Amino acid sequence: MSTTSLRYDDVQVGDEIPALEIPLTRTLIVATAIASRDYQDVHHDPALAHEKGSQDIFMNILTTNGLVGRYITDWAGPNTALKSVKIRLGAPNYPGDTMVLTGSVIEKADGVVTVGLRGANSLGDHVTGTVSLTLPDLPIHWSADGGKAEKAAAKAEAKAKKDAKKRHDKKAKDTKKSKKGSKK
Repeated sequence: MSTTSLRYDDVQVGDEIPALEIPLTRTLIVATAIASRDYQDVHHDPALAHEKGSQDIFMNILTTNGLVGRYITDWAGPNTALKSVKIRLGAPNYPGDTMVLTGSVIEKADGVVTVGLRGANSLGDHVTGTVSLTLPDLPIHWSADGGKAEKAAAKAEAKAKKDAKKRHDKKAKDTKKSKKGSKK
């Protein structure tokens, strides 16, 4: 995950986004379904999912959508604004598999970057689609404390410089006095 957002000028059509591997654990599938308030039994009850024709529980679309957003913002940075997410589901994400998200920049126009992406597991493509996003014009650095640590460090550095200047000025003044005293 990046703590600095890419700039629009940093991105070119054809740029590849590093792959993101997501282990598909039973806990991930159940917890994210619950977190998104999707209580459908096919997302948490293996016996009922099997009764409905599925080999096991499977990931819900809200989780897939969230993982797609994470994939893009991990690459582009925290100041990215997702403008459009258009995805299509394919093969289910079952526990015990791995989904690998890959993508590349397919369009760049009028301040908007469009990424084509694919999330595949051992059964094939789980998700395909595009995400359109905007990036800041200038690099923006992000920190969990809202920049307090950077501000404190800058303040401490300024104080240290001021103290060093005072010591230097005092030493120069003392040296000047000492030279005057030795001339008499």
